[in-house]
Amino acid sequence: SVFAGMNGSAIENFSCVIYKISLMNCTWQAGRDAPGDTQYFLYWQNSREDEKMECELYVKDENGRNIGCRFQNVRIETENAYFLVNGSSKDSLIQFYDEYIQLYKIEILTPPLNVTAKCTGDSAGCTITWQPPLTSHVENIKCFLYEISIQNK
Repeated sequence: SVFAGMNGSAIENFSCVIYKISLMNCTWQAGRDAPGDTQYFLYWQNSREDEKMECELYVKDENGRNIGCRFQNVRIETENAYFLVNGSSKDSLIQFYDEYIQLYKIEILTPPLNVTAKCTGDSAGCTITWQPPLTSHVENIKCFLYEISIQNK
């Protein structure tokens, strides 16, 4: 479109992760050809019912430019969340970047809870037990897959 903005001015390498159940970190890099005074702003919408909100806690680089955002109390909904990063510069129009992300796909799960190993001297060997990781949205614990790596026999 006419107002598309300068090529190479949109952010690059946008990515987000959710950790510790409800915290989310998003990061990006400034566009390769963005003017030095370009500042970026992130807006997101968790689900269609929610309104678009601007990032409340930006992460800045040494020049004070926003290069990331930290979120708290994030709920993982079933539908895609929408992310939009636009920019402003006094010299030129900055292209925006947007992406839809399914939040459950970017969650780093906490480790399983209460892992215990009981070993008996006889042929029964060892019994290892644990409980599922904490998560905000997995209702069916049969969804979890586990892998045990035994380092020395």
